[in-house]
Amino acid sequence: MSASEMEAPQAEFRRARMIRFSDCDPAGIVFYPQYFVMLNGLVEDWVSEGLGIDYHALISERRIGLPTVRLEADFRAVSRMGDQVALGLSVERLGSRSMSLVLRCFEPASGELRMQVKQVLVTTSLESHRAVEIPQDLRAAILRASPSSAAA
Repeated sequence: MSASEMEAPQAEFRRARMIRFSDCDPAGIVFYPQYFVMLNGLVEDWVSEGLGIDYHALISERRIGLPTVRLEADFRAVSRMGDQVALGLSVERLGSRSMSLVLRCFEPASGELRMQVKQVLVTTSLESHRAVEIPQDLRAAILRASPSSAAA
């Protein structure tokens, strides 16, 4: 592994979330694709608020995309309309052009895991649609948010 890559997990970025009517199927539980919508919002919040990089500007002005190239999901317990949950994101691996994230939805008081996703994002040029190096400011922000990996 090169010095520009890290393996150590980062501190988890978290957001509280209430499960809404629009998240649920007729049985009153989260319709599984809605988790992916929630977690995509979490990634946007992490970049903008957690890392201090303007997500909108990254996409629209700098023309850097963060498409998903791998997604692995485990569903452990149901979430129902009205449930208060927490969404968490941590970086599992930071490469030169990609990052592996662990995203999860859990009950905040008990820690009961509702679902977890392992996701690989690749930084791409939105002009060429080819992988590019992770921008230096984004890499530095991820490393700052992950003190345990600074020596990696």
